[in-house]
Amino acid sequence: MECSLPAFISSLRLRALVLCLSVVSLCFGAAPLSAAKSAATTPQATSRDYVLWYRNYDSPAIRALVELALKKTPEYGDFRIIRSEELSQGRVLRELTDGQSRLVDIANVATSAEREEFLTAIPFPVDGGLLGFRVCVVLPESLPKFEGIKNLDDLRASQIWIGQGSHWPDTPVLEANGIPVVTHSRYEILFGMLRNKRFDCFARGVSEVLYDLEMEQDPNLVIEPNLLIAYPMPSYLFVGPHDQETAHRLQLGIERAIYDGSFSDFLRAYYARAVRDLNLDTRTVIALENPFLSEESRYVGRSTLENLRRRLDLLSR
Repeated sequence: MECSLPAFISSLRLRALVLCLSVVSLCFGAAPLSAAKSAATTPQATSRDYVLWYRNYDSPAIRALVELALKKTPEYGDFRIIRSEELSQGRVLRELTDGQSRLVDIANVATSAEREEFLTAIPFPVDGGLLGFRVCVVLPESLPKFEGIKNLDDLRASQIWIGQGSHWPDTPVLEANGIPVVTHSRYEILFGMLRNKRFDCFARGVSEVLYDLEMEQDPNLVIEPNLLIAYPMPSYLFVGPHDQETAHRLQLGIERAIYDGSFSDFLRAYYARAVRDLNLDTRTVIALENPFLSEESRYVGRSTLENLRRRLDLLSR
């Protein structure tokens, strides 16, 4: 049965919000439940190629999650995941918003109220909410600048500049909290800017930083050992505003993965190492406000921050 686009999106958000609020118990503690059932009529099975943004395709964790969600929904048919062209994040969002392009079908990016307004979000934090926890990639000679920082006022007074992407929602969050930011549209260029001392800290999510440095293979890039910059920043899968079938398939697949325990296995497989190796439980937490989230995502993000200690304990087991 057909449903209106606004009603469909509202249904996705309501179902995902309920899931997000119970993420800790479902993913880390509870026994698996019975598989979730689709609320919509089962589509006719066909084979489809899904074009995943290249940054996500190249990330083993995000590609694995998309593949997990698609495998959990066999009634939609066979699938292939295709690597997109190397597009900037801003270009990807424009292509998804356009709705006519097949340059990209699925992208995982941090959310904002604006993105949720113009795209269809599958509003469940793909990494359990870890993206909003940031550590600094720095040059070794810059480490003394970070000594003695205990709170946000200290960070502001340190005159440390942070590098971020031009189109990343983190940039206005940092600026709104009084932290100076240097930007570029291409993620890859930012590492070169750090090497050239254009800024002091390339703030990377704890769920992505170890993979970043493995790819860079540069011994002159190190992770600052003492600080954890934290703010509500859920990271969602996004599709175009009219691609209801893909949105529903991904949403249903993630629900089923949560209920049967495989999402918990995914989190441990891809993120437990970061919690352990980055010593997150011993770092000084610098908490920032994020005024740019929708009401639903603000609640999810706040719950993530409040449950930080438990998440770290469970992932490090």
